[in-house]
Amino acid sequence: MSVDIAGFTSSHNERPPAPVPVDWEAVEAWLGVGLPGDYKRLAERYGPLDLGEYFWIHVPCVEGGRFDYGEWLRETHREARIDARDLPPEERFAVHPEPGGLLAWGCTRGSDTLFWDTSVAADPDEWTVVVRHQGSVPGSGLLDWHAYDLTLTEYLRHAVRDTWELPSPPGPLMGPVSGSVARTAFLPTAAPWTPPAAVPPRLTGAQRRVALESGTGMDALRLLSPPPERPYLGGGTWEGLFAELGTRLPGEYVRLMDLYGAGSWSEWLRFLTPLRTGERRFATHVEAVLGAYRSSRGRFPEQHPLKAWPEPRGFLPFANSIDADHLGWLTEGDDPDAWPLVVWPRHAPQGAALEHGLVDTLVAWQRGTLVTHGLAGLDEEDDPLEFAGFEAWDDRAHW
Repeated sequence: MSVDIAGFTSSHNERPPAPVPVDWEAVEAWLGVGLPGDYKRLAERYGPLDLGEYFWIHVPCVEGGRFDYGEWLRETHREARIDARDLPPEERFAVHPEPGGLLAWGCTRGSDTLFWDTSVAADPDEWTVVVRHQGSVPGSGLLDWHAYDLTLTEYLRHAVRDTWELPSPPGPLMGPVSGSVARTAFLPTAAPWTPPAAVPPRLTGAQRRVALESGTGMDALRLLSPPPERPYLGGGTWEGLFAELGTRLPGEYVRLMDLYGAGSWSEWLRFLTPLRTGERRFATHVEAVLGAYRSSRGRFPEQHPLKAWPEPRGFLPFANSIDADHLGWLTEGDDPDAWPLVVWPRHAPQGAALEHGLVDTLVAWQRGTLVTHGLAGLDEEDDPLEFAGFEAWDDRAHW
């Protein structure tokens, strides 16, 4: 086996690879395992790498807002852990940080994910490759896992070839790709990555039980997602908003917004800024969402059974997700405090109105106990406190 990939690759003319310093002792201590020598040599010589304009080989680095090695591993391993449950128990892979678990090292433009199988040997230099294919590779089937008796360098060498007709290990062929190696295009100024320091638990054991088990209402919500010191609602007044809309809004919503303001819950659910004035005010967002809903309902009425506010029992949105789901009320009756919550899901059938009020719904959702169309759920092995949180916006926010 070659000590690195130099024997079958050549540098890209416009984006030549460039190394990023790595503190391997710190990285391996944070991971809890050593790493293969060929991978470390690759990282030291090339840095984050685009191979054949198809493979992205990730190394410990960071680029603000685009990539963080530790976050990428955490998210990739979480997705792999969830996906692996679809396999029969006898074929299921463990995933890092479980002992012998898969450890990610790259991905492809076809959304395949590349791992080492750390269970095959105590020596990292003997770890072989496992690929989570997304169905784009001939012979892979749909969303298939395949293990290869190849190390990282051997696997890449297998992908950089001139023809499909080469002896290959069992499993779908990846490639052939060119031997061009380039600095990953979305990491042009990648910097050294520092493993995050250990963080003590945010809550005591007693507080954790209240947050996740015994607490209710605002007491539990405050523990799950502490409110900001300065909530941002915009420069208007509730009375002005109610006058513009022609209706009050539920008192529970007003109290929640007065405490938290506009912002993002769990980096996913975004509450519109209610009292902003000018072009981007609450009413204009509502009009835009309902315009899209009416258009969709006109084309696909069976999939969009709700009426649109201000029709009686119409849908009045006040929040959206990063996946374009919308949370709002069914405006049935003259008492806004009795309006039920409803979700207009982007990628699922329309469900019934939710059973609980806004605060209890947020509590159940952040605890991972609410299962409903349109609100992203937690995995059974997730720690809800790792995902709960509220990020307050200011006057620069679009929503």
